[in-house]
Amino acid sequence: MNEAISVKDLVLAEDKKDWFVADRFGMFIHWGLYALGARHEWLKNREEIAPEDYEKYFEHFDPDLYDAREWARRAKQAGMKYAVLTSKHHEGFCLWDSQVTEYKATNTPIGRDLLAEYVEAFRAEGLKIGFYYSLIDWHHPDFTIDVHHPQRNHPGVEQLNSGRDMTRYAAYMRDQVRELLTNYGKIDIIWFDFSYPKREYRGLPGKGHKDWESDKLLALVRELQPGIMVNNRLDLLEEEGYLPDMTTPEQYTPRVAPTIKGQEVTWEACHTFSGSWGYHRDEDTWKDPDQLIKLLVDSVSLGGNLLMNVGPTGRGTFDERANQALEAYGEWMRLHGRSIYGAGVSEFEAPRDCRFTQRGDRLYLHIYSWPFRHIHLEGMAGTFDYAQFLHDASEVHWLESAEEVDSNVGVAVPKGTVTLELPVKKPGVTVPVIELFLKR
Repeated sequence: MNEAISVKDLVLAEDKKDWFVADRFGMFIHWGLYALGARHEWLKNREEIAPEDYEKYFEHFDPDLYDAREWARRAKQAGMKYAVLTSKHHEGFCLWDSQVTEYKATNTPIGRDLLAEYVEAFRAEGLKIGFYYSLIDWHHPDFTIDVHHPQRNHPGVEQLNSGRDMTRYAAYMRDQVRELLTNYGKIDIIWFDFSYPKREYRGLPGKGHKDWESDKLLALVRELQPGIMVNNRLDLLEEEGYLPDMTTPEQYTPRVAPTIKGQEVTWEACHTFSGSWGYHRDEDTWKDPDQLIKLLVDSVSLGGNLLMNVGPTGRGTFDERANQALEAYGEWMRLHGRSIYGAGVSEFEAPRDCRFTQRGDRLYLHIYSWPFRHIHLEGMAGTFDYAQFLHDASEVHWLESAEEVDSNVGVAVPKGTVTLELPVKKPGVTVPVIELFLKR
């Protein structure tokens, strides 16, 4: 580490994260040349495609149907409050008119700064703006070949690595980050991806904070955008006094809230609609509406956010499967948004097959598995004075005294239990929610 820079002094103050914690739900967008290959955003790596063979995607990148305003409308209608777009993914291709590379959208047939259009459109819809920026770059001539590089098994890998200089590459990254955080107004999130210092491969070392010069990079970010959220993938966790602004479990929903060094942290799970981040024409493990809604509720019930990904096509559209998923979110969030926005961990323990979220004196019971007629809330007698379904504000009756429950349902329940009386048929929403008005 550069002793002149103390990374613990570059951590965002907690009160600067209030908007992020309140918004809870964002859109991730993975878009690049790989959309033309339409078989996963890592296809260059997976298929070990040579640079000259990958060039065909650059030469044919012409997303003529790209309308950032349509993307923004769909994000807002889905209930999302912020977005993060891949300004540059691991392939090294840039969606903006970077002045330090020719490998950019303005040099393809589309000939436009696609990032600028995204910023303008999403900002106009009131969504906060985030940029994903890959630390990895399989196109840059100074990025040394390693375990993830498409040329890792090339017979002349040592010769290919000769003369490559990660110091020059780190400077290149800072130049690009300066562009991103200078030319597009206020940016709310920068999402770096990713470090792997311990992944050695056939004598090729992995990469971490020393390679990225992460201390200098983070210092630059704070200089240019003091209030921006920065994620946890710069490989700085071993530095004394450092905690990231947010931590980012990927394709995984924790069962307990994540901690770092024994401390609670702001966090955001990132997930995909299917098994791929980039557009994958033939991938067929798309999540159903029930799974999608539960991913969101699971995150918020543990005090986290959800960043849900869309992979646009090579023509710049969201494919129909993605639109259907977004519509499922929009339909549910229109009726249940107040159980998500500004909500978080509850002081109460949820019953089986349910999740609680809480916002002040409102407690929200999300029912994952519809029971027959009753849900028992142990230890909650006397804690609330009204209950209703959130989707239609219809009253929910309950039984509270042990004698009352026993006489009505014929089964003894623990003292202090509240028994909610439910309709036999599940309401016509993906995940029903009961709103409980707590006594204060």
